Amino acid sequence: MIRLNCFIKVGDDNRREVLEAAVRLTDASLKQEGCVAYDVFESSTRHDVLMICETWRDQASLDAHSASAVFATEVGIMRALAEMKLEKFDF
Repeated sequence: MIRLNCFIKVGDDNRREVLEAAVRLTDASLKQEGCVAYDVFESSTRHDVLMICETWRDQASLDAHSASAVFATEVGIMRALAEMKLEKFDF
């Protein structure tokens, strides 16, 4: 399995739009083949930090997710409005 932690640093001006994009991405991703878990979290100590935590069955499932139209749309919005950092773990 593959775990991704995507940290999103966003300012107050764009926070709502970025969070809405992350929630739309989460909703769609949970329906994709090979998605084990997917959620977006808001930091309780830093208002400018969100995190998407996702788990995929295998690399093929993650590749299909990354190639999807919803991924391109919602991640495109987030990248345009926020800074993103990705951590990947295989287990």
